[in-house]
Amino acid sequence: MAVRAVRGATQLVADDRDEMIEAVIELVSQMLEANDLSSDDLISMVLTSTPDLRCEFPAFAARHLGIGDVPLLCAAEIDVEGALPRVIRIMAHVETDHPRDKVRHIYLRGAEVLRRDLAQ
Repeated sequence: MAVRAVRGATQLVADDRDEMIEAVIELVSQMLEANDLSSDDLISMVLTSTPDLRCEFPAFAARHLGIGDVPLLCAAEIDVEGALPRVIRIMAHVETDHPRDKVRHIYLRGAEVLRRDLAQ
């Protein structure tokens, strides 16, 4: 079993707590599903948000999936001029048998522009 990083990002329409919770749940769920993972496969997750998102901690939203025993860390993205606004990024460290080139990274709700090379 190897340790791999699974990436993902989503963009919110507004700095809205309910939307953030919904979007993070959607993103984490799709990251797990696309990679045949369960919460038992999670080692840790780093969740970042752009400085224009202050309504809630993205980790709070992820906890709605019942991953209370997984270490989660929130951080702020650097404030780069012209960067895509209202974005939450996730890097999940997981245990998986998938080789690195088979790991599927998920970009949703407009965040696909961050990684056009991975767009589905």
